[in-house]
Amino acid sequence: MLEKEKQAGVATLTSDKIDFKLKIIRRDKEGHCIMIKKSTQQKDTITVNIYAPNTGAPTFLKQVLRELQRNLDSPTITVGDFNTPLTILDRSSRQKINKDIQDLNSALDQVDLIDIYRILHPKTTEYAYFSSLHSTYSKIDDIIESKTLNSK
Repeated sequence: MLEKEKQAGVATLTSDKIDFKLKIIRRDKEGHCIMIKKSTQQKDTITVNIYAPNTGAPTFLKQVLRELQRNLDSPTITVGDFNTPLTILDRSSRQKINKDIQDLNSALDQVDLIDIYRILHPKTTEYAYFSSLHSTYSKIDDIIESKTLNSK
């Protein structure tokens, strides 16, 4: 008996009441990421939706950012399941943030993206997910946006 291959995927839904012009769509071949560049009321914006794999998420996210960086020429909102905490506050076990996560935060900074949750809640230690396997809570779902969007 053959097992069906499971495939992850992301989607971005937009109301049909919004008048926008689609400019670019980019997807990775595994279905983990989709980037949509659009114009709404003559203003370009980019939406990126990411579902990082369960293992190697920081490396995967850095790779996605590198590949998308040449297209991040407009205000950007990135949402998704990053499967990795971005700060020590995002883990109940208070484990140290390893070098991969530090490098990911550096990559986010290089492309001028910030964790909007941490801007709005700089010291909140509420968590979004409990892993029974690891017996820890962690916030692994994130909304990352351009620093220019946050300053307006």
